[in-house]
Formats: sequence, C-alpha cells, structure tokens
Amino acid sequence: MKADLLALQAERRILLIRKQRVMLSDDLAALYGVETKALNRAVKRNIERFPGDFTFQLTKEEWNDLKCQIGASSWGGSRTPPYAFTEQGVAMLSSVLRGPRAVQVNIAIMRAFVRLREMLLTNADLARKLAELERKYDSQFKAVFDAIRQLMAPLTPQPPKPEIGFHVKEDAIPYRTKRKSRPSTHPS
Repeated sequence: MKADLLALQAERRILLIRKQRVMLSDDLAALYGVETKALNRAVKRNIERFPGDFTFQLTKEEWNDLKCQIGASSWGGSRTPPYAFTEQGVAMLSSVLRGPRAVQVNIAIMRAFVRLREMLLTNADLARKLAELERKYDSQFKAVFDAIRQLMAPLTPQPPKPEIGFHVKEDAIPYRTKRKSRPSTHPS
C-alpha cells in the first residue's frame, strides 16, 4: 500500500473518545494486517508498556454508543469492548509488533495524528486572527466578519422544504349503493 493511502485510512479511523484522539484495536489490527485478538494478546503480554494514558478499554456503554454511531452490527464481530490507543499507545505498538508492514503502518498513523493536530492548530490560529482583525476594524467590516463566522460555524440542519407541485384538496364523497331487494326464493 502506498504511504499516502495508508495515512488517509489511518486518519479516517481516529476517533474522539473521553476527550482524547484514539484509534480502536479493531481498526489498528486491520491496518497492521493482523487479527484483533493477536494484537490484544501482544499488548497484554507487554502490559507494562501500555499505562492507562496510552491505552484503555471502552466501557460497554461507550461501545454500544459507538456501535450505534458507526452502524456496526450487533450480530457479528467482537462481544467485548475494544481497546482504544492514544497517539503514544500507537507509537508503543511499534515496539510490540514487528515487521516491515508494522513499520510502514506506524509511520502512516503518526503522520495522520500530526496532520490532525496541524489542522486543529490552523483552525484555532484562524479564529484568533479573525478575532484580532475584528477588534481592529470592528465597525467597518462587521458584516464581513459575521459572514466569515457563519462560514466557519458547523452546519445546522435545514428545515424541510415545502413540496412543489399542484395539490388539490377535495372533500371526501361518500359512495353508497342501496342494496337491491331480491325476490325471495325460499317459501315462507
């Protein structure tokens, strides 16, 4: 796999859990090309290398919430919550998992974490610069700053649009038919 493609795949698998950017053991195992249980076994054999701020296991509640968000099936897959690895935990995995693929994947994941950090800093820097400009040219460019802030804000869901077309509202017409009386064939 090319390094850029690998970094892109890693970047898409970084999640925010407990206010930390992490990758799940299932995703890491897929990137490294090993089974999840093999990865977990390697971590448990070297548990002293993975303190609580490097890796932690999701609670059942966190796992259920995450499965609902990502649309995971409740039928297949792991029955136990996965482990979550912070950036330091992923770096420590390189000392546990060895091989050329592990080295390539680890480099790609580190690049993905760095790129994510740079994007967050760039956005924070942009907001700081905008606030500085707003203070400097407050009255002159208020409309421009408001428009820029709206573009930076996350999208809000739009209300449903009215239907287009010709709609006719008619009163319901009761259709009744009178029963015809039949001549009786039974002798009385």
